[in-house]
Amino acid sequence: MKKNTLIIVMILLFGYNSNAQEILKKSKTVAINTDDYASFGNKFAVKNVLNENQMLKKYKSLKNGDSIKVQFKSKIKEVCKKKGCWMQMNLSDDKQSFVKFKDYSFFVPLNADNSDAIINGIAFVNIVSVSELKHYAKDGGKTQEEINKIKKPKTTYSFMADGVLIKK
Repeated sequence: MKKNTLIIVMILLFGYNSNAQEILKKSKTVAINTDDYASFGNKFAVKNVLNENQMLKKYKSLKNGDSIKVQFKSKIKEVCKKKGCWMQMNLSDDKQSFVKFKDYSFFVPLNADNSDAIINGIAFVNIVSVSELKHYAKDGGKTQEEINKIKKPKTTYSFMADGVLIKK
């Protein structure tokens, strides 16, 4: 009886240990030295930062009206060239997250394109009107010809950031 119990306990421990190691492998995060970043907006503790692939999966699981509090790290694709009042962050599959700043309370540098950044805030799916899309295109420095081609609203992966870290 004791031998059977010992065998069962060993099997359970081995199974638990293997599962625990697998979980650790999947959840490995790279330490981020925040001294290497300039801070904009609210200060925030960097933890559980998603990469662009993980963030895209989160976005794909959301429906219009859903939102989640999250941090993610990616490269800035584009910044508003007028004030730095919005930016687009790269996701995988040539998709982007459109990022605005909470309460219009801070801006990012106009020359932050192609910089690595970590953002903290709320991710959600949004339907953007034609007039708003044209406004963003104008702020982004698009030509009038490009702006005139905007004819339909667009479903976007949106983000309301309360804090941003941009690699120096």
